[in-house]
Amino acid sequence: MDELIDTGWDSRAWIVDRVWLDREPRRPEVAERLRAETRLMRWLAPLLPLPVPDPVVVRSEPLRVRHRLLLGRPIDPDVDAVGSALGSFLRSLHGVSTAEATRHGALHAARAQGCLAAELARMRSEVLPLLGGGAAAEGAGLLEAFAAPPPSLALIHADLGPTHILVADGAVSGIIDWTDARIGDPALDLSWLLHGTPDGFAKAVAEAYGADDAIRRRALDWHRLGPWHEVLYGIDTDDDGYVASGLAGVHARLGGA
Repeated sequence: MDELIDTGWDSRAWIVDRVWLDREPRRPEVAERLRAETRLMRWLAPLLPLPVPDPVVVRSEPLRVRHRLLLGRPIDPDVDAVGSALGSFLRSLHGVSTAEATRHGALHAARAQGCLAAELARMRSEVLPLLGGGAAAEGAGLLEAFAAPPPSLALIHADLGPTHILVADGAVSGIIDWTDARIGDPALDLSWLLHGTPDGFAKAVAEAYGADDAIRRRALDWHRLGPWHEVLYGIDTDDDGYVASGLAGVHARLGGA
């Protein structure tokens, strides 16, 4: 029996027989990335120090991919030892060969940079006019900070927030949802971990990772940019609730930077 558990932005997900997690894409472009994810994770999973999915295609049309269910709850960042484990995990992830990662399905750097440029253009034209006043000026400066390519590139998860980090019995039990994995700025993966968590937890992440001041600053910019994506999603889905909550997040993070 299939149990629908997730109505995410990109995929629908079901628990099957209490053992497997199945996902189906919501849009054609997501199907391409799900297929690439199955190739990437088969190569990547053995190289990482924490559990990650190892999905396979179980149906081609319509596409459905499956991996063994990783048990746990979304992280509540209150255990500094978990922060250390995540910092070490990201150090391992960001240290793998970018050439091999691309060969196995990660979105390559040029295409990833093109996608980012297109998103930034939409943010300038569709989100920035909704801010007004000083927030608009500060927002324009934030978008400009992403105009230049990052100083370093790595294989990144690219969507590493609390819903994609599972914990059980005080330890990380899974890092899930690798559909957005790409060659990009490693600071993106550190954005929430360093700037959306308690100080002790963030410090543990930074020390285990070896984060310097430059990557911390870039991670803060990525953290400030996060809610802009929610606004665009609300616009794309004609959902005023997402637009409103995204704009509230934009103002909060700009003002709290």
